[in-house]
Amino acid sequence: MSNRMHRIVLAGGGTAGHVNPLLAVANAIRAKDPSADIAVIGTAVGLERDLVPQAGFELETIEKVPFPRRPNMAALRFPMAWKRETARTRQILERHQAQVVVGFGGYASAPVYASAHVMRIPILIHEQNARAGMANKLGARWADYIGTAYEGTGLKARRDAVIERVGLPLRPAIAQLCERLESDREGARRQAAEQLGLDANRPVVVVTGGSLGAANINRAVAASASSLLQHAQIVHLTGNGKADEVHELVSVSAGDAAVTGLDASHAGDGDYHVAEYLERIDLAFACADLVICRSGAGTVSELTALGLPAIYVPLPIGNGEQRFNAQPVVQSGGGMMVADREFTKEWVIDHVPGLLADSGRLSGFAEAAWRYGIRDAAEAMACRVLAAAERQAA
Repeated sequence: MSNRMHRIVLAGGGTAGHVNPLLAVANAIRAKDPSADIAVIGTAVGLERDLVPQAGFELETIEKVPFPRRPNMAALRFPMAWKRETARTRQILERHQAQVVVGFGGYASAPVYASAHVMRIPILIHEQNARAGMANKLGARWADYIGTAYEGTGLKARRDAVIERVGLPLRPAIAQLCERLESDREGARRQAAEQLGLDANRPVVVVTGGSLGAANINRAVAASASSLLQHAQIVHLTGNGKADEVHELVSVSAGDAAVTGLDASHAGDGDYHVAEYLERIDLAFACADLVICRSGAGTVSELTALGLPAIYVPLPIGNGEQRFNAQPVVQSGGGMMVADREFTKEWVIDHVPGLLADSGRLSGFAEAAWRYGIRDAAEAMACRVLAAAERQAA
């Protein structure tokens, strides 16, 4: 690395899916070049408002400018709002003397891409989804480099642009767990099980639908408790406000004594552990033998990076992008995918106990997931970004 100052602006935010990869890359850049000047452009209403300053990076905010999807008042206001925010992003880029812009999608990225293109600042993009969002579709037209978590994202780029699958830049807790699992998977499992009050000698199934939960997954698994507990302990993360229903269903299926919290000092024999949310989800993943979950891009990338077998139940709304996230993993042998409407109590009883009893099949899923997963995406993106900044600084 040269002694020249590298000035880098990252853009994105709104959801954890955009903010976490952005911060992972920012930290990787900082680790490789502590003197780099790094700023972030986001909004004042997304998660980046708190997470970016907490991580020690300067946050510049602009207003959200959603692309109009139908002719209405918002569509009429869009041209003026777009002009205002692209002017604001241009001022920010000028003030930071940006040598390179790195976008991660979300509302804040599109105006930054447009301004950087006009200013002839190199644009690098990271796309975490199997099907790209509108902001990155716009930016891809001008980008020099596009790093993706999946093949075939549908982004249309310049002929001379470089597109490569680099994986998802991982959150620090997940990245650290990957390293631990690679060197001592059994030790990591036992330590995590002890912290969660689980029995490290019994299989563990982790059930999660994300912070909002997944009502259908919750009901199908909880109603199957009696059958599942004959084979494994269950760590069921229900989502906000959904624990009571799960408690009730488990009690009906397996009895009141089966249901415990995650703070139990001893898990007992086949307990069903219920919590709305687990701050240290990495602990649950560290001791999981099987995960039952939605197939959001971040979830799929993290589970494959960790080499965890999964039953993916895609969210049944929108354009079906969650199905596309899980599809290549399943085709690679890293798990199973079940449509939400088919994921019933009967399906769980018919399929999950047999899978848990088949250690060879579970191990095959785990090995295929690990082969598919990528664990160094943040470092790879940081190298591409610094190389682009170095070319501009020369």
